[in-house]
Amino acid sequence: MSNPNLKENKFKRALALPFRGLIKAISPSLYVKLQYRYITHHKCDLKHPIRYTEKLQYLRLYVYPKWPLVNQCAGRVGVRDYVESKGYMDALIPVLGIYDSVEEVPWETLPDRFVMKCSHASGFNLLVRDKSKVDWEAEKKRFRKWLKTDYGKKTMERHYSPIKPQIIIEEFLGDGKELPTEYKIHVYNGKARNLYVVTGRGVDIRYTELYIDWTPFDGSQFNGWKKADICPPKPENFDEMVKMAEDLCAPFPFVRCDFYDVDGKIYFSEMTFTPAKGTLILDEDQADFEMGAWLDISSYQKKK
Repeated sequence: MSNPNLKENKFKRALALPFRGLIKAISPSLYVKLQYRYITHHKCDLKHPIRYTEKLQYLRLYVYPKWPLVNQCAGRVGVRDYVESKGYMDALIPVLGIYDSVEEVPWETLPDRFVMKCSHASGFNLLVRDKSKVDWEAEKKRFRKWLKTDYGKKTMERHYSPIKPQIIIEEFLGDGKELPTEYKIHVYNGKARNLYVVTGRGVDIRYTELYIDWTPFDGSQFNGWKKADICPPKPENFDEMVKMAEDLCAPFPFVRCDFYDVDGKIYFSEMTFTPAKGTLILDEDQADFEMGAWLDISSYQKKK
């Protein structure tokens, strides 16, 4: 059953919107606390965080913004160098080009299918299945706006701010008819503990939450997203995927590491350090504490 806290108070939101920028500028920590309270309906204890979502707020504010390797790995271009340095170059999605401006993109010579993304943000993407059906002039305007956006400042995920805004164009994985299933593995202090499997992308998207042994973790379903009617099958190369995730995420207290499996071949997608800004509304409150127990941030906390 979905968490009743999913219901938003639109009146409160309207009252808060005019003051959002001011609070961000004056006190980032106050803004994060208020945002967390508004979305999750829980008080955010940054001095003694226990919940998984609270600990993500601590990392979001005080740890990840100051960590150059996090800045690199949060970016879609920089993370490729990191993945290659760890010996997983073969898992990288082939790139058609990297550009500093939308004017540099050779639209006419691109293939019929490809994926176009901004390097410095989450969700600034264009998935092209048929280039002839895309309004390129409209998309250019959108990408110009995106490239000028300080995503880290906008979302208060400051680890994005140092990333150079660029456009990266990747090959389209698969046959273009169905988007490949995505495996989002959560790694805590170097240990993979749970994941969610994204199926039906672009059609009837579902998010199925699982423990790392592929048993259901329904309590960690979040934000009202629905799971698949039937649990997705475990890929044959899943153990290899988990090993890769733990290796890539070993330096960090928490990362969500994403992969695709296309015809038995593993492709690395991205690393996300503060999923949904850490403001997740879990179906069961106990799951927040369970995941919080897996995440040890004591060595990163400020000493009294």
